[in-house]
Amino acid sequence: MNGYAPHTDARLILLAPEDNCLIAAARLAAGETVEIEGERVTLAKTIELGHKVARRALAKDEKVLRYGARIGHANAPVARGEHLHTHNLESDYLPTYTHDAGHEFVPHK
Repeated sequence: MNGYAPHTDARLILLAPEDNCLIAAARLAAGETVEIEGERVTLAKTIELGHKVARRALAKDEKVLRYGARIGHANAPVARGEHLHTHNLESDYLPTYTHDAGHEFVPHK
């Protein structure tokens, strides 16, 4: 592998052959169509540079691999081409923090 999955949009990088996610090498706008291993997928949400995209459909609780290593698991079913982030990916090693309204990292006094 040279960083690209066969028949996949060049803006999606495969870091290791066994990975089930791809990395966005550019900002991909919602509604845009990309090819992932020969299948055309229309993106439901904008995917920012450096974010993960499902290489294939993932079942709930399926391990997510990046660089060939487990980085967490899907906490809901994920479709091919869907954005993988804190809304559907949970770390198996570290707490996952978000900037959701009403959540604070450090309590204010």
